Amino acid sequence: MRLLLVEDDVMVASGIKLGLSNAGYTVDWVGSAERAEQAVENDSFDLAIVDIGLPGINGLELTQRLRARGLAMPVLILTARDALHDRVQGLDLGADDYMLKPFELPELLARLRALLRRSQAATTAVLSLGPLEMDTALRRVSLAGQTMELGPREWTVLEYLLLQAPKPAAKDKLLAALTGWDKEITPNAIEVYVSRLRAKLEPAGVALRSIRGFGYRLELLPPSAHAREP
Repeated sequence: MRLLLVEDDVMVASGIKLGLSNAGYTVDWVGSAERAEQAVENDSFDLAIVDIGLPGINGLELTQRLRARGLAMPVLILTARDALHDRVQGLDLGADDYMLKPFELPELLARLRALLRRSQAATTAVLSLGPLEMDTALRRVSLAGQTMELGPREWTVLEYLLLQAPKPAAKDKLLAALTGWDKEITPNAIEVYVSRLRAKLEPAGVALRSIRGFGYRLELLPPSAHAREP
């Protein structure tokens, strides 16, 4: 998942970005609302984390502008302000959640997972398809009851595919989820991660189908297609 962090305090932003990156998210950071507006014009994000006390245009006005653009991505507001009026105003202007500084990283991660699930119409932290089960809170994947070892980018691809299932996932969305401004991944690299996942999934009856000109879809194979010989 690709997140946009809008925070003008360099030390705070660095700490948040490090924590989120270690949790498997792709994070791009900007220090002002103006740069955030440029970012959403040029790139696609799954969620925005916005500080209220930004220089120039504040985080509340930025949230309102994002909604005026028709962007439906979840917005989590971070602020040191604890007045009820500020919280109510932020939610009324289109924010999806509100966190007070200082905060603990585990709570931030839990709130992000909840917002991302809601945006993808998922109801729990556990995503599943047949014998495949991914616990996004515990960062654990099992396949037919056995732990499945995944690299960080394999995790990101599989999580996105499971969130979309049974619908197909667009290849450009997968690329955006993997790629931040500080690193580059070619479209062909997606094929590498898809190939690795396919090799792990198909023996247990989960197919990863390529949809020409669009992307990929997870689906279950008929039992006879993956049954082992006695």
